[in-house]
Amino acid sequence: MRSLLLLSPLRLPIPNPVFNFFNSNSIFRFQFRFYSRPSHYLRSAITPPTMASPIEESVGVARRCWINFKKESTFALYTPFVLCLASGTLNIDTFRHYIAQDVHFLNAFVQGYEAAEVCTDDDDAKVGIRELRKNIVNELKIHDAVLEEWGIDLVKECTINPATAKYTDFLLATASGKVEGVKAAKLATPFEKTKLAAYTLGAMTPCMRLYAYIGKELQVFLEGEKNHPYEKWIDSYASEGFQASAIQTEDLLDKLSVTLTGEELAIIEKLYHQAMKLEIQFFLAQPLVQKAIIPLSKDHNPAEQRLTIFSDFDLTCTIVDSSAILAEIAIITAPKSDQNQPENQISRMSLADLKNAWGDLSKQYTEEYEQCIEKMLLTEKAEKFDYGRLCRTVEQLSDFEKRANSRVVESGVLKGLNLEDIKRAGQQLILQDGCTDFFQSIIRNENLNADIHVLSYCWCGDLIRSSFSSGGVDGLNIHANELMFQESLATGEIVKKVESPIDKVQAFSKILMNCHNDKKNLTVYIGDSVGDLLCLLEADVGIVLGSSSSLRRVGNNFGVSFVPLFPGVVQKQKMYAGSDSSSWMGLSGVLYTASSWAEIHAFVLGS
Repeated sequence: MRSLLLLSPLRLPIPNPVFNFFNSNSIFRFQFRFYSRPSHYLRSAITPPTMASPIEESVGVARRCWINFKKESTFALYTPFVLCLASGTLNIDTFRHYIAQDVHFLNAFVQGYEAAEVCTDDDDAKVGIRELRKNIVNELKIHDAVLEEWGIDLVKECTINPATAKYTDFLLATASGKVEGVKAAKLATPFEKTKLAAYTLGAMTPCMRLYAYIGKELQVFLEGEKNHPYEKWIDSYASEGFQASAIQTEDLLDKLSVTLTGEELAIIEKLYHQAMKLEIQFFLAQPLVQKAIIPLSKDHNPAEQRLTIFSDFDLTCTIVDSSAILAEIAIITAPKSDQNQPENQISRMSLADLKNAWGDLSKQYTEEYEQCIEKMLLTEKAEKFDYGRLCRTVEQLSDFEKRANSRVVESGVLKGLNLEDIKRAGQQLILQDGCTDFFQSIIRNENLNADIHVLSYCWCGDLIRSSFSSGGVDGLNIHANELMFQESLATGEIVKKVESPIDKVQAFSKILMNCHNDKKNLTVYIGDSVGDLLCLLEADVGIVLGSSSSLRRVGNNFGVSFVPLFPGVVQKQKMYAGSDSSSWMGLSGVLYTASSWAEIHAFVLGS
């Protein structure tokens, strides 16, 4: 019940945003408000789907598109081609093929800018577009120098491949006015042609921004690296000049889009998204000579191997902790002190008493949790990874969590919760962006022999099941505590199954023991807190989401290393190239940190 430290202070009633819940007895105007560690940043768990995002109101179309399609940029970064390039292990034949294909891209860009310049009637925009076209011409000259340095015969090696053709055809069709959802007749006037210039830039801007992003992401791998074979390529896209060109392209797109309607902006977003997807396909089409270690599932043989995904739930899959949700349901549905309760139903605490009880529980949990973490850190800092001593120390946290759960049961704050209310709350619960897509992709992939297990401290497994089911994710194995019910009303008792870090790692081990021994398991655990630490370390690949300071402090004290996922994968690729072995192994003392579910998706499954 680590989430009790998220519940103080509670403030009810809460203004917008709100969401209506309907059942046979009442209508709830329902919102969850909580304070997250460590900065007490206010967020809501339920937001009306029609409510405008703050991003949409404050930034231009170029920036908005980049943010909205950030997942695609992550997928591009995690393509085998970019990984091998970053690690310096990319075979020269693959790079030769890429450079030859990129010439087609750049020639199409020159034509795209020429068309956009003709279409716009804004003199400043014309000057800007002309400058960008000149930059592309200069980039072609750089490519010529690279081709000469590598001894590439451009005539022989420049036959366009299907993935390249798809993008260049898309760009040139857009520049000529063949835009889905737009009739050619509508683009006849000068005013309408300016829209075409915006559409054309909408198809080009994501490529500029994506290459600027990849250049910056890969530049770090040049530090301390002597004679990186692709240093010039990386430096060219990480350079201030190219970064400025990307910004200039975005500024021009924003300028040309100022007068567009919502429907026309939606067309630009669609073109932007399509261009991003075609860029990913372009990277994926580059023929690798060597093997890449990603995606993790690529070399998975379902006849011989089993991919087992484990995940925490609260604040790993969700943006709000489940016990905060149960607390809000309890308070919102609590009877007032002067309200008579049916004799045949479970007696409930009054609203005032319930608020006070939750406040006391939250305060006590917060204070004792912090004390427990500090006590765990009193042990001498390990010089190297010490899993045995970590396990013994984590027992303190396990004992604390069990005492805290017992206090919740004894307090009676969960009495009378309606099962249908809990399920409805689960159905409306917002999961982390990309979480549902990741699980769905695994379940729907018939070529994977994969299982998904959710291990959670959550007091109510029904809440977890309903949250995933509403997102179309069925077939997950849920391992959590359960509320006891009497005629759909909670008795206040908890069927305790997974209360602590020790319970979690025991469940993790039991699941693996029950797997058929005829197949080798590759295990991935995704979590966010100290409660996940043992499981993260036991898994072949432990991935940390979020930035829990207590997790890092405890981990570091026992010799655990936290490595950003992509740099970790790049290092693994270097080792793989040298040893022909990319083994991922549990209890290595290394955990990988990820910024999003999209990054995990790209690493495990690819795009």
